[in-house]
Amino acid sequence: MKISTSTAALLSDLQTVARVASTRSAIQALSGVQISATDAGVELRATDMEIGLRMPLAAEVTRPGEAVLPARLLLEVVRQLPGDQVTLELRPENQDVELVAGTASFHLRTLRAEDFPVLPEPGGDTTVAMPSRAFVETVTRVARSASRDETRPILTGILVSATGSELRMVATDSYRLSVKETTLDAPLAEGFEANVPARALEELSRLVTPETETISVGVRANQVVFSVGASALSSRLIDGQFPNYRQLLPETFEHELTMSSDELLAVARRIALMAQKNAPLRLSFTEGELRISAQTPDVGEASDTLPVPFAGEPFEIGFNPEFLVAGLESAGGQDVVLKLISPLRPGLIESADGSGFLYLIMPIRLNV
Repeated sequence: MKISTSTAALLSDLQTVARVASTRSAIQALSGVQISATDAGVELRATDMEIGLRMPLAAEVTRPGEAVLPARLLLEVVRQLPGDQVTLELRPENQDVELVAGTASFHLRTLRAEDFPVLPEPGGDTTVAMPSRAFVETVTRVARSASRDETRPILTGILVSATGSELRMVATDSYRLSVKETTLDAPLAEGFEANVPARALEELSRLVTPETETISVGVRANQVVFSVGASALSSRLIDGQFPNYRQLLPETFEHELTMSSDELLAVARRIALMAQKNAPLRLSFTEGELRISAQTPDVGEASDTLPVPFAGEPFEIGFNPEFLVAGLESAGGQDVVLKLISPLRPGLIESADGSGFLYLIMPIRLNV
């Protein structure tokens, strides 16, 4: 294998592909990037066995071939290379790849190519063309609610459902729940439902550029492949029954308050600075007013007030500050509707603009 390419192009593609390479696998090749050069062109590949990425590289192929190089090291080397052009040549007798750029040359030892798995081709049993902007925006609105706890793998995914003219995504970590329903401009030819790892969808969001109009979603029995231009991101699907989110949503609420999203978010962020060491944000409602406060021993305390259309008996509820701020940020729009039942029942944040976003958040029991 011998190829020549722009240093900037190689660096840009490596920054994307290297994120997918494994950092903790016992199989050394999974920590690498596979460079595959054929007469048809050059492709960079990486996988951690859960997510795989194939990305084309604009390069001139002098001699076809394949090599697997350590992803992190290769990225750091290319980042420091002088000159605009770089040549990579596999030297099988030395089991390394020679990189030459300007006056600099590097020899990087290759990883075992036979240990690098074959990544799936685009397509699937069901293939759906999806408007990229709507898809990525929906991912962005719900992704933060997905769990990061690998001991409950079912909650580390985002339930993606697409049928007719509706795209819906749901994510929960059992402390909060995000639902975003997006109406598509044109109905889909086919539909699907799959629990996709949140990390895969977040990587997909990085692949989509403002110029990307559509993405192709290919769903198989236990796998999904997203095609973005000439790049393909594959991911395993998460087995098991995703929680029935509709059962988690209360049917009625005691209070429904429409408030300025920006004002409420600004106050929550401000007061959250004093909510440390698992201290809650306290939301105290009285006639026409909301007081948000926080107190952390040995750190300090803070409070601020907002006018709100509240009527009835005084009411106080506590929320995790990070979760509350995340919900308000994800809601977007000028106004949000805050729906409450009691201090020990979940609260609901809903976009007031009809954009189909719901955010259920569990309360924290307050020590009065």
